Amino acid sequence: MTSKVFNAVAAIVLFSALVVVRKPLNGELRQMEVVSIADAVGPESVAFDPLGDGPYVGVSDGRILKWLENEHRWIGFGTTSQNREGCLGQDEHETREQICGRPLGICFSEATGELYIADAYMGLLKLGPEGGLATPIATQADAVPFGFTNSLDINQSDGSIYFTDSSSVYQRRNYISVILSGDKTGRLLKYEQESQQVTVLLTNLSFPNGVALSQDGSFLVLSDTTNCGILRYWLTTPRAGSLETLAQLPGFPDNIRRSPRGGFWVALHSRRTKIVSWILWCPKLGRALIWLLPEKVITRAYSVLSKLRGSGIAIRISEEGEVLETLEIRMSSMSEVQEKGDHLWIGSINLPFLGLYRL
Repeated sequence: MTSKVFNAVAAIVLFSALVVVRKPLNGELRQMEVVSIADAVGPESVAFDPLGDGPYVGVSDGRILKWLENEHRWIGFGTTSQNREGCLGQDEHETREQICGRPLGICFSEATGELYIADAYMGLLKLGPEGGLATPIATQADAVPFGFTNSLDINQSDGSIYFTDSSSVYQRRNYISVILSGDKTGRLLKYEQESQQVTVLLTNLSFPNGVALSQDGSFLVLSDTTNCGILRYWLTTPRAGSLETLAQLPGFPDNIRRSPRGGFWVALHSRRTKIVSWILWCPKLGRALIWLLPEKVITRAYSVLSKLRGSGIAIRISEEGEVLETLEIRMSSMSEVQEKGDHLWIGSINLPFLGLYRL
């Protein structure tokens, strides 16, 4: 058997375990509408501007798109990189992400109308209300460059931005290796508008991902992706600076967004199977798999197989970590759930559409 064939077979066997189709948690799959994106994929995160217009999404070719509800079409709003050659097209652009940019978390400042962006390769950026080319704000903290800028949320009272750097070793296109290797170089960071400085709040995290502030701003919640959990980090009260586990989940959490009805929506990218639990229990095994299989093969196999998975899961938890609601729909690779009015807007890392579910 040639090495290429061996690599392909091994990758398929491994990641079939990661994305195996299983019965719905609540016994049924819900139906949703689809808002197609004709020339791009991967609307990872969803945001609405202070006027309520949108949604806006960041896609795999480095653009920020805006949905015009009255015209039922998308328009280009901005980009995170001025290098646009070879960036357009309906694929995941893994080989050109570091050139084209890959916007992940996005969030508007209600005071200024500026859109803040966590780009996996370009760092923390912002776009003015008119769009265009994003302006870099920060690319490093404590002399350590951001390796995988991922998600963010804004304290609307003072403009400070909380965001995650998922790994200092692996970039976004190798995100599966962050999990398999047991990497613990992730960080939680804070950007302060007045000083224009970045402060490192937490280090040695295992794939910190989505982040969201509580209703009163006393704490934030953080996706602990590798460990399938949600962490709570206290910002005020006598517990300020302390970290605790808020909830354990049946899968790998991606982005988190506060729900207007209370609590937080957590999007689960995929479920955690027994085989995966065993691999994660022994990081040496995960690192051996990375050594045996090219990272490109690992990530590509997972991406292809994840699209074949039958459903995606979102869980709404309370501020105390209790499960309030579970939604399972026919959509794989779910990345974020944004609640607005009586609808849920649902993002994905590799699909050519947004999901739209009526509550």
